[in-house]
Amino acid sequence: MASTEGNPAMEDHNVSPFNAIPPVVIALAVVIGGLELLFQAAGAGFLGGQGGIGWRIAAVQDYAVVDQVADWMWENQSFPPEQMLRFLTYPLIHGGFAHAAFVVVFILAIGKMVAEVFSPMAFVAVFWLSAIGGALVYVTALDSAYPLIGGYPGVYGLIGAFTFLMWVDLGHRGSSRARAFVLIGALLGIQILFGAIQGEFGNVVADLSGFITGFVLSFVVSPGGWRRVLARLRQR
Repeated sequence: MASTEGNPAMEDHNVSPFNAIPPVVIALAVVIGGLELLFQAAGAGFLGGQGGIGWRIAAVQDYAVVDQVADWMWENQSFPPEQMLRFLTYPLIHGGFAHAAFVVVFILAIGKMVAEVFSPMAFVAVFWLSAIGGALVYVTALDSAYPLIGGYPGVYGLIGAFTFLMWVDLGHRGSSRARAFVLIGALLGIQILFGAIQGEFGNVVADLSGFITGFVLSFVVSPGGWRRVLARLRQR
């Protein structure tokens, strides 16, 4: 019988596919998915009794990014920590199961490819700094009556990092780097269509800002990123 040693296709089929996903990606997906499951259980009356039904609404009020709150802070030059915390917590709160589920799927799919190259700290930085960047543009460029919630700006930051990896790879292979932006172009096209139908483009602005933040940040936090930027500048 032929040996199967060293042949990945013939090795133990009982190994979990999640072993291939970096732990930092799984951790982020579990936090977001687990919190949504708590909201689902509370909404169904399994947690918190009658008060549990209002947990999601209370979380949005206390932890979402709200344009009116940001305007008040800027006008009064007062930045209470509990209000600034909104820029860190809003990616964990979602409008419903489907909203959170799509974010988790994107984190597992796109995040896996990014975290295989980036360090865990760099991965976390890209997600959360992109979320913060998206929220800052949301409150400064718009005057929206809707609270900003959900992990999509952070996810788009990961898409920005993935686009950066493709951009670098295509450049090394001598191919057109414009191909790296096909994914973001398709996603934004879909979002703009839905925004036009709903008459609300706030999420498009936040997500695009998250993408730009993630892409630009990758020049610094990717392995050898800052040295690569300096070397490129010296060549000019």
